[in-house]
Amino acid sequence: MARLLTDNSTDKCVGTVSAQSGCWSFLKGGFVATESNSVLFLQDSQQRDIEISIASASLQPFTDEQWRMHQEDNIRSKRQRRVAVHISDAMGRRLQGAIVTIEQKSKAFPFGSAIAKTILGNQPYEDWFAERFNAAVFENELKWYATEPEPGKLNYSLPDQLLRLVRSRGIPTIRGHNIFWEDPVYTPSWVRNLSGNALLQAVNSRIQSLMSRYKGEFVHWDVSNEMLHFDFYESRLGPNATAYFFETAKRSDPWATLFMNDFNVVETCGDENSTVDVYVSRLRELMDGGYVMDGIGLEAHFTRPNVPLMRSILDKLATLGLPIWLTEVDISKTLDHETQATYLEEVLREGFSHPSINGIMLWTALHPNGCYQMCLTDNNLHNLPTGVVVDKLLKEWETKEVKGLTGDRGSFDFQAFLGEYKVIATFGAKTVESSLSVCQGDETLHMIIPI
Repeated sequence: MARLLTDNSTDKCVGTVSAQSGCWSFLKGGFVATESNSVLFLQDSQQRDIEISIASASLQPFTDEQWRMHQEDNIRSKRQRRVAVHISDAMGRRLQGAIVTIEQKSKAFPFGSAIAKTILGNQPYEDWFAERFNAAVFENELKWYATEPEPGKLNYSLPDQLLRLVRSRGIPTIRGHNIFWEDPVYTPSWVRNLSGNALLQAVNSRIQSLMSRYKGEFVHWDVSNEMLHFDFYESRLGPNATAYFFETAKRSDPWATLFMNDFNVVETCGDENSTVDVYVSRLRELMDGGYVMDGIGLEAHFTRPNVPLMRSILDKLATLGLPIWLTEVDISKTLDHETQATYLEEVLREGFSHPSINGIMLWTALHPNGCYQMCLTDNNLHNLPTGVVVDKLLKEWETKEVKGLTGDRGSFDFQAFLGEYKVIATFGAKTVESSLSVCQGDETLHMIIPI
C-alpha cells in the first residue's frame, strides 16, 4: 500500500497492489499534492515488517490545466467524431452554398439516475427526468426484499409501473438492480433463516421468477451485489454460489449484460475488501472458471474524491477488456451542497472522459425526505448546486444545433458527439431531410445527400 503523509499529519492511501513474495508487482496510484512537504511511503497492509525492492519508479506531475486538457483530448477522440456532409445534385455534381442544418436527436453515451416509486404519478418529476436522462435504474423496487417480502408472495407491481413509465418516455437504457445482495441486512428476513436445499430452492425460484418476467427488458443485471464485502450466499451455499448465479442468470436472459457491482473500489484504496487487485482477482477467478462475466460495476459513493487515484484504478480495470460503468454516483451528505457540487463535477468529468467508462448512473432518486446521500433538486424540482453541475455538463456534452454552408467542394464538416442526428439540406427551393447515426470511429464519417 502506498500512503501519503503531509505536514498537517494527513495520512491517506494513494495506491495499492496485491504483491506476492519474490515477484515483481505493478503499483499504480495517484494523488493531488495540496502541500509543499509530503512523504510517500510503502507499507504492508497488515503493518508487518517486510523488505521491498523498487524498480522503474515514476512520479508524473500534472497541472490542473494539463489534467483537463487530457480529459478534453479523450472526449474528442472517444465521445466525438468528425463528420463531413456532402451535398450533390441528381447528376452527382457537388453543390456549393447549400444550407446544412444539424440537430442532435439523442445521445449515445448512457447518462442516467436512479428513480423510485416516488416518481409515479408525479408528472413534473417525470418530465424533469425525461428531459435530462437517457438511462434509468430502480433504486429499491427490484430488490428481493421488495418483490417477495414473504415466501411465495410475489409483488412486481411497482417495478412493472416504473418499467412502463420509463418505456413510455423513450428512455432506452434500463439497468436491473439487483438479483441478489450479499449483505444479510438487505436479504429478506425469511431467506436469512434458510440453509442448504431450502435456500437453494429459494434462490432458483428468485432467478426464475425475476428473469422470466423481465427477460429482454433490462440491458444490465447486477447479479451478486457487493460480493467483495459480504458473503451471505457463498457462506451457506459454498464458494461456487456466485458463479452459479451468473451462469443461471445468463441462461435465463442471454441478451442482458451481467455485472459485478461493489463500493470502495474507485472511492478509496484503503478498503482491503475491495482494492482494484481484489476486484480483478475475483473477476478473473470467475472468468477462468468458464463463467460469463460481462461487466464491471463501480458504485462510486464518494466523500472526497481522489481523481488521480480514480484514473489509475480505471486504467487497471480496463486491462480486463470489459465494459465499466459508474453505477451509483453520489457525494456524501456530510458535505455542504456547494462542496458536493464541486466534487461531483470532478467525478463526472473523469468518468465521462475515461475511454473505458461505458455509462454513468447517479444515485439521486428523489423522496419527500431527500435522497440517499445527494439530491439534484429540492422537492419543487429547483436545482441544487449539484443539479446545476449536471445540467451544465449535459449541455456541454451534446452537439449544439449546427448550421452552415457547403464550401466549393460541396461539403460541410463538423465535430459531433456520438448519437443520432437529423440533417436538413437546402439548396434553392429544394430541401431534403435525412437521419444520421454517429458511432465511435477513428476516421471522419462521411454522409452524401443528393438533392
